[in-house]
Amino acid sequence: MSYVSRFSCLVAVLVFGNAVRAQDTFTLREQFSPAYQYHVSSRVELAGRLTMPAEKGKEVQSLQVTGQSALEYDERILTRSSDQNVEKTIRYYGRMDFERKVGDQVQQNSLRPEVRRLVILRHKQVEVPFAPAGPLTWGEIDMVRTDVFTPALAGLLPDKAVKVGNSWQAQPSAVQEITDFEKIEEGGLTCKLESIVSLSKRRHARVSFNGTIRGLGDDGLAKHQLDGFFFFDLESNHLSYLSMKGVHSMMDKSGATQGKIEGTFVLTRQPSTRSKELSDEALRGLALEPNDENTLLLFDNEELGVRFLYPRRWRLAGVNGRQIGLDETRGNGGLLMTVEALPRVPTGPQYLQESQNWLTQQKAKVVKSDRPTTLQNPPQALEYFTIEADVKDQRIRLAYYVIRQPLGGATLAARLVPTTDITALERDVQRIARSLQITRKQ
Repeated sequence: MSYVSRFSCLVAVLVFGNAVRAQDTFTLREQFSPAYQYHVSSRVELAGRLTMPAEKGKEVQSLQVTGQSALEYDERILTRSSDQNVEKTIRYYGRMDFERKVGDQVQQNSLRPEVRRLVILRHKQVEVPFAPAGPLTWGEIDMVRTDVFTPALAGLLPDKAVKVGNSWQAQPSAVQEITDFEKIEEGGLTCKLESIVSLSKRRHARVSFNGTIRGLGDDGLAKHQLDGFFFFDLESNHLSYLSMKGVHSMMDKSGATQGKIEGTFVLTRQPSTRSKELSDEALRGLALEPNDENTLLLFDNEELGVRFLYPRRWRLAGVNGRQIGLDETRGNGGLLMTVEALPRVPTGPQYLQESQNWLTQQKAKVVKSDRPTTLQNPPQALEYFTIEADVKDQRIRLAYYVIRQPLGGATLAARLVPTTDITALERDVQRIARSLQITRKQ
């Protein structure tokens, strides 16, 4: 029997209608004060089809999509903003698993044990996590980013006392959190207090919600049709359970549907839990504010046999064979890393000559070049040099690294645009080069 079915049976056995007078009013309000703690459990199941754009002369292809995720964590509120919205929490995950299949391609991800304790920063409807104990992968960040930030569900609650039968509109912040839209173009969710029931001898308000929302998300224009309900515990004043079914329709620029995915989402919350991993003693001495170290990202490709760290202002541009590209998010730099077997890795002087020859072929004017410098000795050898050149009437700074390790090596070439941030950019590139590890024989 599924998790949802078990809960449905429990509701069927334990829920009984209470006598509620027509004039009775109820205040549904949850306080997210600093140090407030709760436990969250959520499950997601997805199924549908995605229509791929047709290539010229070929038939339209449709791919089957399935997916599921399971999360269990304790969360503690750390700080609120001046408008009383939660802006920082800390979580300890007992479980975080994600699986999706698109056509024949299977994607799986989970949170590594060493980074189960995460600080979550809330900024403009987006969750930005970091781990005090070490760097996160982009996949781990994406799992947190697409999860529901439960304090935002307070936007489903009415802003004044309500009676059974009363309806109200959910706040846009809650609608955005549920749909994961960056921008809502039209529509919303209508909530209604359906009844007051008894569940496990505790009074609960049962609230339904539904609506159609159109907006822009990561996949472009889309439409959500949602139908669900939640229980609000009137004894402890918290949203204790939420169940929702939805249809996500992907749309093209003209508004035509390109595919539909149906899904279910179930969430349970228990308040006032006291997790030892989130106690004052456990948090003492941890860096709970973001800094250059705890916000680093981890790239770890077992198939290629490469592992390195990089700052968040750089993004992965792609992996092509033995080459890995990174771009600076504001367009001030980019780098290309090429992994090689040791016999194919050039020396510093050889790489300098190759680079100068390539620049000459590109009709660039070399203004200045440095002789290779040894930054690290074997077995983790690292050489470095720079070249300044005028390329198409633009002055650029090129930083080059040669890495040699027991299992293989790599060359790294970075193109940096001189700005007030040039020193910081060069520091970033050197950090990447120093952190590079060849993890299998090339």
